[in-house]
Amino acid sequence: MTTNDRPDFSKRLSALATEPGVYLMKDAEGEIIYVGKAIALRNRVRSYFQSPRHKDPKTRELVSHIADFEVIRTDSATEALILENELIKKFQPKYNVMLKDSKTYPYIKITNEEWPRIISTRLIVKDGGRYFGPYTSAGAAYKTINLLNRLFPYRKCDKKITGHDDVCLYYHMHQCLAPCISAVDHATYMKAVDGAALFLSGRGEEIVTGLDEEMEQASEAWNFERAAELRDRIAAVQHVLERQKIVSSTQTTADVIAVAQGAGGDAGVQVGFLRHGKMIGSEFFAMHAAIDDEPGTILSSFVTQFYEGAAAVPPRLFMQHALPEGDQEIVSQWLSERRGGPVKLSVPQRGEKRQLVQMVAKSAEENLEQSRLKFLSDEMKMTAAMTELAEALDLPRMPRRIECYDISNLQGTNPVASMVVFEDGRPAKKEYRRFAIKTVTGANDFAMMHEVIKRRFRRAAEADEEEQGKWTTLPDLVIIDGGKGQLNAALEALAEVGMNVPICGLAKENEEIFLPEKPLPVFLPRDSQALFLVQRVRDEAHRFAVTFHRTKRSKASFHSRLDDVPGIGPKRKKALIKAFGSVKGLQQATVDEISQVDGITPALAEQIKATL
Repeated sequence: MTTNDRPDFSKRLSALATEPGVYLMKDAEGEIIYVGKAIALRNRVRSYFQSPRHKDPKTRELVSHIADFEVIRTDSATEALILENELIKKFQPKYNVMLKDSKTYPYIKITNEEWPRIISTRLIVKDGGRYFGPYTSAGAAYKTINLLNRLFPYRKCDKKITGHDDVCLYYHMHQCLAPCISAVDHATYMKAVDGAALFLSGRGEEIVTGLDEEMEQASEAWNFERAAELRDRIAAVQHVLERQKIVSSTQTTADVIAVAQGAGGDAGVQVGFLRHGKMIGSEFFAMHAAIDDEPGTILSSFVTQFYEGAAAVPPRLFMQHALPEGDQEIVSQWLSERRGGPVKLSVPQRGEKRQLVQMVAKSAEENLEQSRLKFLSDEMKMTAAMTELAEALDLPRMPRRIECYDISNLQGTNPVASMVVFEDGRPAKKEYRRFAIKTVTGANDFAMMHEVIKRRFRRAAEADEEEQGKWTTLPDLVIIDGGKGQLNAALEALAEVGMNVPICGLAKENEEIFLPEKPLPVFLPRDSQALFLVQRVRDEAHRFAVTFHRTKRSKASFHSRLDDVPGIGPKRKKALIKAFGSVKGLQQATVDEISQVDGITPALAEQIKATL
C-alpha cells in the first residue's frame, strides 16, 4: 500500500490521548500485523505516519502495509505491557518479535506438603510451593530432579504418609528416607528438602556445612552407619559443586541475557542464571525475528514474554544491549511489580559483569549455530524424503502437503476416521480433522473410506469465501491407510465430486504402496527416507483415529447403558455413579439399594435394574 492509497489518519491521530495504552496496526484485509505499547498513545502512533526518512527498513515495510489501526487505553504503562503480551500471543502478528516456542516451560517445584516432594511442572500456581527454573526441556528438569534425589533422598510417591505403610523399593535403593514407615522424623526429612532448595538456589556450600555438623554429631553418638551415609552425601555434593563455575566474587544474584542473530534473520537469546556468584545454569531460547530487527528490540520482546510466566524474577538483569527508548522504564517497573521489589536493568561496560555478558553471548552464538545446523540437517532429510517419494510415485511435484486417512472401528461399532496433515515433512496439527461416520452401518471399511474422502473433497469443491483456506488447500499427495480396496473406494469418491489429486494406498503388512491404474505395488527401500516419512504419516493417522474412536466408544458405552433409562438425567446419573462407583457397580446393586439414592423411586430403581 502506498502513502497515497492510505486513508487520512490526521484527525484520528490528533484525537488520541496522551495516555498509556496498546495500539494494533492492521493491513487492508483487517489482519493485525503489529501490536505495540506506548506511554503516550498519541505520540507513539503518530510517529509511524511521520517522515519515513529516519525509520529502519522493517518499520518502513510495516508502515507501507498499515491500512487501519486500533488503540486500547490502559490505566498504566505496565498494564499496557501486560496487554501487549496477551495480544501478541493471541494474534501472533507478522512484524512482532516472538519466542518461537510458545509452550510453557518446565520448572522444578518443591511442593507445599507436610512431607514435601520435588517434581517437574509446567503450571505455576500460588499454593505455597517453591519453584526453580525454567528449563527449556523436560529432560533437563528430570535430569536435575534425579540428581537431587541421589543427593537428598526425598520421597517420590504421592500417597498419604501414615508412618505405617509397607516399605517400597526406593528405600532399599537409598533413594527415599521412607517417612511412610517412620524411618525418619519430620525435622530430618525437612533438612533434606531444604538442602535441595539451597542447592537449586546456588547455595551449595551451606549444605556441606550443615552436613558436616550432622556427620560429626552422628559419629559422636556412635551412629557410624548414619555418619558414613552423610560422608558419602557430602562427597557427592562437593563433586557437583566443583562443576558449578564461580564467576563472580561479589555473591551477585542476577540473570545475564545476550542475543545472537544469524545472517538469515534467525535469532536466539541465551539466559545465564547467576545465583550467589555461581552460574548454576544457562538456557537458549529461539526467537521469531526479522533480519533487520535491532538486538535491543529482540531483548525487550524476550524479557517481557519470558518473565511473564517465570516463577521468580531476580533483582538484576545484566543485558548485552540496551532496550529501546521508552521500553527500559516500563519493563523495569513491570519486573519490579512482578518481583515485589526493585529490579535493575543494566548494560555492563567493563570488568567482571561485562565478562559475564560476553561469556553468555558466546554461548548464544554457539547455540544459534547448532540450532541452525540441526534445522538444516532436518530440512535436508525432509527434502530428500519428499524428493525420493515424488520420484518413486511419479508425482507431478514434491509432496510438501501430505494428507493421510485412516478408519477406526470395532466390528463396525462407533466408526470414525482421521485426517492428518504433514507439511514439509512435519505434522501440521492445526490442520488435523476427525470424522464420525454417518452413512455406513456394519464393518465396511471400503464404504467408510468412500464417505470420508467424498466429504472432505466435496467441502473443497463447494467451499465458500468464509471457508477459504480451511478446506480448499489441496494436498500434493493423499495416503489411504489400506490396500487396493480402500484406494479404489477413495478414487470413486474423488470422481463423484469431480476432484483429481495424487493418491496412493499404503498396506501395513508389507509396506506396499498401491497406485491407481498400476497392477503391481511399489516397494520403497527399507532404509529410505521416503519410507520413514510415509510410515510416520500413516502411524500418526492411526494414532489420531484410535484416540478419537476410544473417546467416542467410551461415551457411547456409558450412554447406552444408563442414559437410555427414561427419567435418568444428569443429576440422577451423577448421584448413581457417586453411590455405586460405576455402571458395573450399579448392575450388581439390588433394587432396594438403588432406591436409597436421592431422587430414585422404587419404580425407577426397578426400571434401571431391568435396563442394565
